[in-house]
Amino acid sequence: MPELPEVEVTRRSFASQIAGAQVLSVTLGKPLRWPLGRAPSSLVGARVQQVRRRGKYLLIDLDRGMLMVHLGMSGSLRFATQLPAALGPHEHFDMQTDRGTLRLHDPRRFGAVIATDGDDDPVARKLLDGLGMEPLDAHHFRWESFRDGLARSRTPIKLLLLGGKLVVGVGNIYASEVLFASRIAPTTPAQAISAIKARRLFQAIRDILALAVERGGTTLRDFSNADGLPGHFQLQAKVYGREGLPCVQCGRPIALLRQGQRSTFYCPHCQKS
Repeated sequence: MPELPEVEVTRRSFASQIAGAQVLSVTLGKPLRWPLGRAPSSLVGARVQQVRRRGKYLLIDLDRGMLMVHLGMSGSLRFATQLPAALGPHEHFDMQTDRGTLRLHDPRRFGAVIATDGDDDPVARKLLDGLGMEPLDAHHFRWESFRDGLARSRTPIKLLLLGGKLVVGVGNIYASEVLFASRIAPTTPAQAISAIKARRLFQAIRDILALAVERGGTTLRDFSNADGLPGHFQLQAKVYGREGLPCVQCGRPIALLRQGQRSTFYCPHCQKS
């Protein structure tokens, strides 16, 4: 599943190219998880102002309204001046502009493109208002708020990170990595984490997600940015996907457990409650 780093990498790969572009046509393929919400023809003539990100949503601001794009479980965007005219079987949204074509490829169809009137649209508010702090925004990701959020929760820390209510974007791969970097067992109740480890976790979230963006995100199966390039963070992973292999710190085997139907990789020796 594309997580925050992959979505941010995608945003950076086409935001400057599409800014200022005018929409010439919009074509839909097979239905996605949520409908566009209006006739595709209503977007024709709109001009793209900028591309932002909130959590795992890409927000394409138009001079009249906003498109919200979610990549779901298997989605990726392409932006190019030359793409095949016909949509492929896994291509579900195509927006042709005078600067290139933006196309969503999503084999599992859990992604979405939603047209709204802007940030204050009820649909946008419903999807965005409950999201946690942005870890790559120093003004938004505040230590005091993070510390207090941990203190209020008895949820196992791995599940709290995945929930997105405290901080957004720490998906399954990155949660395992930040907990290893912080030396925290994934089953530890959030409020039981010491102040020293909590501060270490706060910094690890920022550092590892920033590194993932720098490395182009993680490509385990089919993620690529809007230029079609894969990510390379998986080459930096210390625990994720390394069950049974020696820990890079202590040499003992990396373990695997299931939490919330997700795989958690950790070192039982290095990561203590």
